[in-house]
Amino acid sequence: MLTKSQIKLITSLKQKKFRQQHQLFVVEGVKVVQEFLNSDYELVEIFAVDNGYVTHNQKFTEVSSKELSKISGFSSPNNVLATFKIPSQKPIHWSALVVALDDVNDPGNLGTIIRLCDWFGIQDLVCSKATVDCYNPKVVQAGMGSHSRVNISYVDLKKALPSAANRIGTFMDGSSIYDEKLPASGVLVLGNEANGISQEVEAIITKRLSIPRFGKFKQTESLNVANATAIILSEFKRNLIET
Repeated sequence: MLTKSQIKLITSLKQKKFRQQHQLFVVEGVKVVQEFLNSDYELVEIFAVDNGYVTHNQKFTEVSSKELSKISGFSSPNNVLATFKIPSQKPIHWSALVVALDDVNDPGNLGTIIRLCDWFGIQDLVCSKATVDCYNPKVVQAGMGSHSRVNISYVDLKKALPSAANRIGTFMDGSSIYDEKLPASGVLVLGNEANGISQEVEAIITKRLSIPRFGKFKQTESLNVANATAIILSEFKRNLIET
């Protein structure tokens, strides 16, 4: 049975300030919860409508569907919700290919990019401090458990990026990604959904890349940042295979 204090705590974790205050975040859904349970993330408590998680002993609370709806972030709650501790930041491996996000705001985009990093074997995802919180419930849901396999860091990009030899930015006027010899390591920077890469970060970019438009009229303003990430990472990996 849920207590009032549990309901208050869990519902407060929808907001970034309370996630930071308690160093906790929420995960929902059988598949996603299981991904985190199989990882190094530290479980705090599981709330589920069946006793399939009873092996977690004192960390398991069986609840009714009505109780689960009180703490779920979804209009149609899944069968399980869990809280985990937010881990401390780990060192960034600048010697490999790193993806950096300059003020990406949309939770769905960030979650998808985390999954893409996992898919393409990117170990480190570096975010500007203004990028949406990776433990936002919508980001966690879109990430589908890939948080557990990608090291996500929040840094001052202007100070951190010079640590990498190749600083590659995505721009509308850059060289075509299909014409360039792409390096095996470096930092790939993608910008804000509306404004692209900021002027401060642009100033330290050493290579400008673009995804060319092939449409007849070439009037499409831009690609969604998550879609662009998928195309560019695929090309980086293709180049690496063919090298």
